Amino acid sequence: MILGSDSHTRYGALGTMGVGEGGPEIAKQLLGETYDLKYPEVVCVYLTGSLRMGVGPHDAAIAIIGRVFKEGFVKNSIMEFTGPGIRNLSVDFRNGIDVMTTEMSALSSIWITDELVHNYYKVHNREQDFKALKPGNIAYYDRAIKVDLSKIEPMIALPFHPSNAYKLNDFIQNAPDIIDSIEMESRKIVKKNIENIQLHDHIEKGRFRVDQGIIAGCSGGIYENIVEASAILEKVEQYQSMSFSVYPGSMPIFQAISRLGLVQKLIKAGVVVKTAFCGPCFGSGDTPSNSAFSIRHTTRNFENREGSKPDEGQLTFVALMDARSIAATYLNNGFLKSAMEIDYDNSIKPYEFDDSSYRTRVFNNIGKSNPDEKLIMGPNIAEWPEMPALPDNLLLSVASVISDPVTTTDELIPSGETSSYRSNPFRLAEFTLSRKDPGYVKRTKTAAELDKMLMEKPKDLMNILKMEMDALSSELKISGESLTETLKKTRIGSLISAVKPGDGSAREQAASCQKVLSGWVNIAREYATARYRSNLINWGILPFVTTARSIEIQTGDYMWVPGIREIIKNGGVKVETLVIRKGVILRSEYGLPDLSKDQREIILEGCQINYYRKKLGM
Repeated sequence: MILGSDSHTRYGALGTMGVGEGGPEIAKQLLGETYDLKYPEVVCVYLTGSLRMGVGPHDAAIAIIGRVFKEGFVKNSIMEFTGPGIRNLSVDFRNGIDVMTTEMSALSSIWITDELVHNYYKVHNREQDFKALKPGNIAYYDRAIKVDLSKIEPMIALPFHPSNAYKLNDFIQNAPDIIDSIEMESRKIVKKNIENIQLHDHIEKGRFRVDQGIIAGCSGGIYENIVEASAILEKVEQYQSMSFSVYPGSMPIFQAISRLGLVQKLIKAGVVVKTAFCGPCFGSGDTPSNSAFSIRHTTRNFENREGSKPDEGQLTFVALMDARSIAATYLNNGFLKSAMEIDYDNSIKPYEFDDSSYRTRVFNNIGKSNPDEKLIMGPNIAEWPEMPALPDNLLLSVASVISDPVTTTDELIPSGETSSYRSNPFRLAEFTLSRKDPGYVKRTKTAAELDKMLMEKPKDLMNILKMEMDALSSELKISGESLTETLKKTRIGSLISAVKPGDGSAREQAASCQKVLSGWVNIAREYATARYRSNLINWGILPFVTTARSIEIQTGDYMWVPGIREIIKNGGVKVETLVIRKGVILRSEYGLPDLSKDQREIILEGCQINYYRKKLGM
């Protein structure tokens, strides 16, 4: 098993159960702690048949995502790949599907391991680590998915989610009708500069034109994808208006395709070959031009993940496709085309692994610690602020209400240009919800200022929040409580409400930035991933869920959460709150299910850092 701090920590095809989690969960392991979770459900993915020429791993992955994601069919489950069809898939192909189980919302995945996997370990000089795995003669599953590989055909996942899946030829034939829905979705994202939404301009004489193609990262940049794409691109002989970049997934893969002369072939075809880098997948390089349509063999096509800035008038569109059909589209001068319609040599020479780039470039100091070596910290690296323990009561400003069906971590804290601030919690927090709700940061800072005022000048606070204080005072009098005394045991902060937040990346900054900015609570109908919920908890943010007695809250409301410390301490799973809207009190209720004893302790202490500092006497 591997626990990694990237959501695409996936090695199931190699017989290893990989789980992507937030950084705090990884830090726990460095402290010798366990990784605890409820026993997950197991979903059988039974593969039969064999693929047709021109079909790649992204086609199979997108087809499955399109069927299972919206229904939550495999959410937080282990996907167990079995069936006779597996023997017809190379290990590279299996890896290409497996890494996309993250987009299926699975917790992890595991595959049958056979002689092909054994040979894969041999090639990588790790034969001793191979273990044969297969289900027992009788195996029980919670649910099952049956996939006939022979029926898979080239797919496209249209903006703005990998689950927005269509058969490529269906889209080509019905593009005018289908892109109407994309334009409608775009208008929800961009409330101004609507003239930039010009998808219909990409249709020329009944054909859909693409501006950019990219093969990159853990899903796209694998060896066999690049080899087959190169074979298709051998037919390119003239200028192509579509731009095309290829990023090998690792330096050894770069070496392998170089030895085969494929880099030269790609360059000759007009393709820009770049170093191994995940950049295009998270908006750090190859950002499309305004209103451009990009097709990519990468993991995600969330809105603005590619680096566009709709609030500044720039909107672009990314669709996911397999490397083979991206190459076929490029060969077709940028007009969408299925690789199944191209005649090319799909034979693949065995991969030769060369680890010299690792030996000469990667510093390996395992078992050779040097405690006298100084850790050099640059000027943009900042310590975490002190996180207060959970108070008796909370008064929370409703800083953002998001009504989208799903809210991704990219929307909570954008990737791309923010990456350079990941070691500076204050600077990074400035970007929180910047593309989804630009006013959020200002509202949270106002809440932080009010909290400081509560600590230092409570009388001034009474004047600023007069309507809220008057309403709260009237409510407290009913129970015989004093507003002044109650506020001494209260902190002021902020909250975010969303329908289904946390899809996508494992980055814990989606939660930590909220806490840095005074965040204490998330409210959701459900959480998109278990890892986002655990990130919230590890940063001391309460993961409320709505109940039948929850009311619709609005940005600008205040929420009074009385006795919250006692509720958490005593194992409570229900929280009664008061919503104060322009001086009027509305009653609401939220749930807090499935909190373990340790998670409750972390929330009480204010965050995981505080919890372990206390536990270890640091």
